[in-house]
Amino acid sequence: MSEAGDTISQRVEEIYRTESRRVLATLIRLLGDFDLAEEALQNAFAAAVAAWPRDGVPQNPRAWLVSAGRFKAVDTLRRRARFNAVERELANSLENTAVDEAALPELEDDRLRLIFVCCHPALPPDAQIALTLREVCGLRTEEIARAFLTTAPTVAQRIVRAKSKIRDAKIPYEVPVLAELHERLEIVLHVIYLIFNEGYSASSGEGLTRSDLTLEAIRLARLLAALLPQPDSEATGLLALMLLQQSRQAARTSADGELVLLWCGRRWLRGTSARIPCRPRLRRFMPKRQTARRRIGARLRGSTIC
Repeated sequence: MSEAGDTISQRVEEIYRTESRRVLATLIRLLGDFDLAEEALQNAFAAAVAAWPRDGVPQNPRAWLVSAGRFKAVDTLRRRARFNAVERELANSLENTAVDEAALPELEDDRLRLIFVCCHPALPPDAQIALTLREVCGLRTEEIARAFLTTAPTVAQRIVRAKSKIRDAKIPYEVPVLAELHERLEIVLHVIYLIFNEGYSASSGEGLTRSDLTLEAIRLARLLAALLPQPDSEATGLLALMLLQQSRQAARTSADGELVLLWCGRRWLRGTSARIPCRPRLRRFMPKRQTARRRIGARLRGSTIC
């Protein structure tokens, strides 16, 4: 393979690491089927590996991948349509659905919608968390099983049953209305923090951390906080806590990739341009006269790090 081809391959791998779960979230919204969307995602990246060395990396790779995945799904449905009239109608509908790059703000929100689908109250709590970690974080079944202290087949069955429930119950792919939002907030905040923790201390991979997950968790928390008509102490407290934790991200590993302990990191930070958000900055995320577990947690960590 030429040097240019190697560069394109590296670019595809980078985009897969950083964007594949967002592409999957949008494909699930468009296709309404987890398994079909996952197959379409793999086919879209296979198409990228074939096309991009020839045509170059598109200006908006994520929109290109969503569009390619949708067309691949249409092809799959057309093959199945010989035996199923419903899938023929779905294929016709998808073929007439365009993916416009101007709709990127909607694509940005698809991951938050996916979390609410995975955390729907119709699903058991353990299935909610397992499905979110699989579909939103992209963790392997074995990694999720280790977190649950159970076996991979058990987790796989939970995920399969959860997907079937979402399909059979026709659970809508949407953020709930305000009247339902607060009732479903706690579990969503919980899984967002799990996403952050997986990035803050990665359970797999070469690096000790995964900044793509920590930054994505912070972005989702901001989106969620913006949805609420009034400041919520749990949501804003979680956001403050993650921002505080993330502020030390650059100091958590040495130049050799080794973990730097907190008491060493504080001295090391004095020689860097890093800035830690201390109490004055955190106060704007913390409504007065309210108490919350995550707000208290943020304050405790602030007294330690600042």
